[in-house]
Amino acid sequence: MVAVIDTTKCTGCETCVSECPASAISMENEKAKVDKDMCVDCQTCVDACPSEAIQME
Repeated sequence: MVAVIDTTKCTGCETCVSECPASAISMENEKAKVDKDMCVDCQTCVDACPSEAIQME
């Protein structure tokens, strides 16, 4: 499973970027973007996201 960002819910707060232990999340056009090859399925970003814009799929 990998983290998937719902860009309609993402506010661009960058919380997930700072919380991701694998540095798999970056910002693109003021929205979070996950590098699926780097994601380690830890779900830290899901728990950290204040707008509930991230799910594991």
